[in-house]
Amino acid sequence: MTAARSHDGPGPLRRVGRATGRALRTPFTGTARGIRKATHAHGAGESGLGKLIELHAVNGAGDVMITVALASTVFFSVPTDEARGRVALYLAITMAPFTLLAPVIGPLLDRLPHGRRAAMAGAMLARALLAITMSGAVATGGLELYPAALGVLVSSKAYGVVRSAVVPRLLPPKFSLVKANSRVTLAGLLATGVAAPIGAGLQTIGSAWPLYGACAIFIAGTFLAFTLPHKVDSAKGERRARLIDPQDHPHLPHRPEPVRRPAPKPKRNGEKPPRERPPGLRSVGGSVLHGLQANAAHRALSGFLIFFLAFLLREHPMAGQSAAVSLAIVGVSAGVGNACGTAVGAWLRARGPEVIVATVLALALGTAVLAAVFFSTAAVAVLGAVAGFTQALSKLSLDAMIQRDVPEEVRTSAFARSETLLQMAWVVGGGIGIALPLNAVLGMSVAAGILALGAAASVRGLLGAARRGSPHPRVA
Repeated sequence: MTAARSHDGPGPLRRVGRATGRALRTPFTGTARGIRKATHAHGAGESGLGKLIELHAVNGAGDVMITVALASTVFFSVPTDEARGRVALYLAITMAPFTLLAPVIGPLLDRLPHGRRAAMAGAMLARALLAITMSGAVATGGLELYPAALGVLVSSKAYGVVRSAVVPRLLPPKFSLVKANSRVTLAGLLATGVAAPIGAGLQTIGSAWPLYGACAIFIAGTFLAFTLPHKVDSAKGERRARLIDPQDHPHLPHRPEPVRRPAPKPKRNGEKPPRERPPGLRSVGGSVLHGLQANAAHRALSGFLIFFLAFLLREHPMAGQSAAVSLAIVGVSAGVGNACGTAVGAWLRARGPEVIVATVLALALGTAVLAAVFFSTAAVAVLGAVAGFTQALSKLSLDAMIQRDVPEEVRTSAFARSETLLQMAWVVGGGIGIALPLNAVLGMSVAAGILALGAAASVRGLLGAARRGSPHPRVA
């Protein structure tokens, strides 16, 4: 009898233990299944786009961990005047070399069409190693921190360029490029929103802990990159794009008139055919370049606001709020606006992208003018939200124009080069923001001026292109 009771006794305990284990696992496994279902919906799982969405979420989470560690070391840990000097030094040591390296990234990656998965994995692994390198320097803020930060920046942008080039190869059937990019971007934003407070919590344990977290995330991303489909590494039908072909544009200043070349002679036996030059982006119409000009204005505004408002709100926080809370309000406003712009871009399905780009540029310009005339804490928050919204929607519309107007054989290269130029615009805007005096009205006026320059360069051409229609429509 006793033996029977002892044999039956552990049974209920085991059942309770298993039930408890299932209850504890369910929130995590259920969340994982929900995320997988969302990222793999509408054919994204079969095409491989779902895995790219998950990889980009990992990328966003790792980047924000490093951002938290750098911001705490370079910006929050010292008085405002010293912080401004540190950020200026950060710009000089990281952004200036990157501006020189940025034009090289696109052409370099064009030479690796068969190694895109390895390139993304390499960018992840490089940031994992650099995060560990930086973990020993964040406590002291030594100069060795800045070269490592430059390496993180270059690796992050290299990943972004390759990711933009990969998206067209992973489109599910009846899936527009703007919708695919909106999903990828939204996943990165959501992951950033989740990882940012986790990074802040790790920062309270120790200044190096966010970097340890970033290292772990990027190592996971290194392995995840190799799970992408093999067609990512296919270069079938691709050629490199050039942004300007002077011989196609005799109206450009200081350019010689184009020379009429005779038709190629018939090929003889054993003679190689003449090598074709890759078409420039201007050969497909002005929409893409005018859209790129407008997006450059948005990206320059983003860089400007990040650095200018960071110091302005630290010195003059919102009424009744601390500097950290004031910055968080503006950052959350910009993030929410960016997410809303991404969602609206997917809903619009890229209808009339030229009109969309011109409209959101005018919206951002009007908001910046109002913020300069009626400056207040609410106006700053609204400007941050509108800037995030218009930048996201304008970028998705540019993607749609590239999909529609650029031939498939050069479309991948076009994405790489456009991303590089937009990052350079962000660097210029950030430099202006760090150099400007901390005068609120002056800052908002400069923000409006940046957008006004973009509007003057692009809006007329965008609306004219919208009236004429695309000269080379390649997407229904």
